[in-house]
Amino acid sequence: MTPSKKSRTPRPDKSQPLLQQLAAVPEMLFAGAFRQQYGALCFRRSNAGSAIEILVITSRDSGRWVIPKGWPMKGKKPFEAAAIEAWEEAGMRGTVKKKPVGRYTYLKELDNGDVAPCIVDMFQIEVTDISGDFKERDQRILDWVSPDEAARRVREIELKSLLVQFEPQGRKKRDRG
Repeated sequence: MTPSKKSRTPRPDKSQPLLQQLAAVPEMLFAGAFRQQYGALCFRRSNAGSAIEILVITSRDSGRWVIPKGWPMKGKKPFEAAAIEAWEEAGMRGTVKKKPVGRYTYLKELDNGDVAPCIVDMFQIEVTDISGDFKERDQRILDWVSPDEAARRVREIELKSLLVQFEPQGRKKRDRG
């Protein structure tokens, strides 16, 4: 009797970096469409408004530096979902822009071990209220850093670029004269 082969998608070797895992099983990357997420680019002004600091937080699973982000929420507009993520993941509230200030892509490892390509639309939030009492306070570390330092800490190349080039939108420039 010959053993029967199961028609099962091979699983990547978890000991390899994520991109090497995908290279071993590229069909995982292209099996489905990109998934949408919404992110909060939280910032505050320092030095009398001439410089800004950006909030970075650690992820719950790996402890790597990220920004608050999450999946779409039923009944919520994208900028509202981003604001909710900022509150739940970091205790931040503030003035949220309704239009994204940028977008980046990354590969998310799902709970079942699959990898999903994601597009994250980023919404700026000028933080006006910081609370130490938020949903994920015991699961994350928060840090306010310069845009350059934020870019150095995050892993995603497109996000690095967004952070370095970020200029807050919406505050009117004063006339020089």
